[in-house]
Amino acid sequence: MSKKILVVDDSASIRKSISYVLEQEGFEVQEAEDGMLGVAAVSSNSFDLIITDVNMPNLDGIGFIRQARTIPECRFIPIIVLTTESQQSKMQEGREAGATGWIVKPFSADKLIAVVRKVLG
Repeated sequence: MSKKILVVDDSASIRKSISYVLEQEGFEVQEAEDGMLGVAAVSSNSFDLIITDVNMPNLDGIGFIRQARTIPECRFIPIIVLTTESQQSKMQEGREAGATGWIVKPFSADKLIAVVRKVLG
């Protein structure tokens, strides 16, 4: 059975490119346009991994991670932050919110797959 991954990003082109790379590797992907829709997705589905952007309208990535971590089924799901933010303070904030890992954009497909495989074991 394929692993299910949620991609939360307000950029349609980024979502599509991440989804394409993951689907080529046999993963099942669901997309959400912002943190609010991400919370709705994790509330009603189960995922093996979540990949989220930081800077989004309605609910940013850090807020999304905080809210997702309050959902019992989401407590231990790995969450990778994929963002242009490379400041230590943002990374620290992400870790404190419950992020598992961090990939800085732009990223290569190979790097994304390597991190996803590592996190999913």
